[in-house]
Amino acid sequence: MASSSSSKRRRSYDVFLSFRGMDARNYFLGHLYTALDQSGINTYMDSEDLKKGEQISPALMEAIEESQIAIVVFSKDFASSPWCLEEVAKIMECKEQRGLMVFPVFYKVEPREVRGQRQGYAEAMAKHEVKFGEDSEKVKRWKKALLDAGSLSGWHFMDGGIGHIHTKAGACGMLPAHFNIYKRTRTKMSCLRLYI
Repeated sequence: MASSSSSKRRRSYDVFLSFRGMDARNYFLGHLYTALDQSGINTYMDSEDLKKGEQISPALMEAIEESQIAIVVFSKDFASSPWCLEEVAKIMECKEQRGLMVFPVFYKVEPREVRGQRQGYAEAMAKHEVKFGEDSEKVKRWKKALLDAGSLSGWHFMDGGIGHIHTKAGACGMLPAHFNIYKRTRTKMSCLRLYI
């Protein structure tokens, strides 16, 4: 007889969506999630709001580990949330360790604000340094994750739509008006082409 732990099947996600704030959730993210879902792409989007003092759920970390792609939506308040910073640190760890594909979306923030921790990101990180200590390993890990994720090729949205595509020097193959997410199953391969 198989043990209960071996009979449990791990759920795998095609896409993990990381974000903060109702503006991103209700506008951009809601449309993105609907498009992914309607295309049969199994997407994890956390619908729970973490209350002050609560810890990030192990199930959330497991969802990141089980995903094939992570889309991180950086918005103005993203760095103010230790929960979001833990998510992006885990996402970048999985990128490094197991090749998780990571696509950043810069929603009403400049990419340089994220990677250089400027403006609102600088203020948020300064508050975290006061709370956790300037030399805190946690804060150092968060800063590195923001630098690394903010340096990736991604999409930049400002008021009124897309501003431009942010790419690292030498990056190629990014199409300026859309991106594709592929889902392979045993019987078919489907593609979601998102036009932005």
